[in-house]
Amino acid sequence: MIGSVAPPAPTVPRLVLDDVSCAFGSVLAVEHLSLAIMPGEFVSLLGPSGCGKTSTLRMIAGFIEPSSGTIAMDGDIISSPRGSLPPERRQMSMIFQSYAIWPNMTVAENVAFGLRLRRFDRETIRAKVAEMLQVVQLAHLADRYPAALSGGQQQRVALARAMVIQPRMLLLDEPLSNLDANLREEMRSEIRRLHDAFKFTTVYVTHDQAEAMVTSDRIVVMNQGRIEQVDDPYTLYTRPRSRFVAGFIGRTNFIEGHCNGKEVAFGSFAVPVAALDVTPPNGKATFSVRPQSMRLSPTPSANGQPQAAVTIAERAYLGEFWDYVVTLPEGSARLRVTTPPLEIHEVGASAWLAFDPKQMTPIS
Repeated sequence: MIGSVAPPAPTVPRLVLDDVSCAFGSVLAVEHLSLAIMPGEFVSLLGPSGCGKTSTLRMIAGFIEPSSGTIAMDGDIISSPRGSLPPERRQMSMIFQSYAIWPNMTVAENVAFGLRLRRFDRETIRAKVAEMLQVVQLAHLADRYPAALSGGQQQRVALARAMVIQPRMLLLDEPLSNLDANLREEMRSEIRRLHDAFKFTTVYVTHDQAEAMVTSDRIVVMNQGRIEQVDDPYTLYTRPRSRFVAGFIGRTNFIEGHCNGKEVAFGSFAVPVAALDVTPPNGKATFSVRPQSMRLSPTPSANGQPQAAVTIAERAYLGEFWDYVVTLPEGSARLRVTTPPLEIHEVGASAWLAFDPKQMTPIS
């Protein structure tokens, strides 16, 4: 309505993990993890195998207890070393890698399963199931059994069944890992669309950075049981705080330089400190430089950007872009650079590499 005022954003977190650790014997899977998730927020736990993301999700779900620390939902402690609220009393829905839909039930019966357990009346169940199947675009398949569905359709059934009960939190454990590449791309957008429609507070575990980037409001990058960085996808990609995050999120080059307060020297070229968005400390400095943030050309650039003479060492055509490896005059540094399809350079040729200081990020 014109002139109406939007309700204030919630200020109390839906979920708070406070200094949580999880040990399996002598192995510490999660170490002193603290995180607050707001109502309606979509947060992904991202990292390589063994980083502690699934253990964190299972502690949230109540399947395992923390070795130390507490987990609270809406201000009430639901997990601690002294005891945990059982999973069935947490009002959470969880979707697994295997979908776990009942093969002997139709699509509609699968979606209705949780409502029946909660003893909704028949007419309410029918209405809620019909509405949810319409949202996930499966209304025309209501009477089919899972064996007659594609992988993406089965995933939609699992999502519908989890959401129809209107959980306080939605938990997803690598739900797209069993799908092929094209279907994964389709379903990650579908998951984000459904989140925008229902605004469930969601925790999503994945090792796939593209899934996390497309679906998430914030991404928690984990490594060896600890949080490396928590940020929105854009900040995480453009301003990584550590070498691990820079290398794990997308592709990057690491360039070593030396800062004297006025400029950073990189051997054959230098960058004024004033041109950088983030000022590095004096002394040795490491920068993350994305392959697409540099410009490769056969002649020196006239735009005033720092540049260096390079030699084309390798190249690969990937359809949407060329992927080049170039060497600097020092010989030891090899940088990966991408260019549009029509910018073609021959292996062994000399070229000039221009750097955009605004896209050079100092990292610890």
